[in-house]
Amino acid sequence: LEEALKRAHTARMHILDLMDQTLSEAREDLSIYAPRIVSIQINPEKIGEIIGPKGKTIRAIQDESGATIEVDDSGLVKIAAVSGEAGTRAREMIEAIVKDPEIGRIYEGPVKNTTTFGAFIEIMPGTEGLCHISELSEGRTDRTEDVLKRGDITRVKLLSIDEKGRLRLSRKAALAEEAEGTSEDGVRDEGADSPEVIED
Repeated sequence: LEEALKRAHTARMHILDLMDQTLSEAREDLSIYAPRIVSIQINPEKIGEIIGPKGKTIRAIQDESGATIEVDDSGLVKIAAVSGEAGTRAREMIEAIVKDPEIGRIYEGPVKNTTTFGAFIEIMPGTEGLCHISELSEGRTDRTEDVLKRGDITRVKLLSIDEKGRLRLSRKAALAEEAEGTSEDGVRDEGADSPEVIED
């Protein structure tokens, strides 16, 4: 019996040595394939924008990302995902919805509609602004469609937001800044106004 216990102890120590060699250093990051829960704190006033009419928006995020999302009344959003990749995608989609547009930034987005006086461009999901015909390009523009057509992707600078929340955009200003090499891409900005992220 004593000999059997010694052999078991030796075998156990050998296994522990192997484990120690394999896991000698803690992993700094989880594998992108590891399941996880990420919590984001957002402004409670933005909850409706994430959920959407009859839950349409939140369902679309879940379908596209593969994550499960829960939102409580305090603005705490919990994202449960079977992989880090799915969780990251869901978080990015939510952040794009709840982030406020920033005056002075350049955004890229599709032309949603054109009129005789300019083009309406979506700079963030659900957020559109008007690029007046005089702000489409340098020089005179006779027709909006000479420069932009519905469905075109373009870059515009956010010039101002009026008291009614209407956005004034300028393609001309964006082109000028890019020509000087001073533009910033606002599409994936992780600035100070980004929601707080807590990884569980």
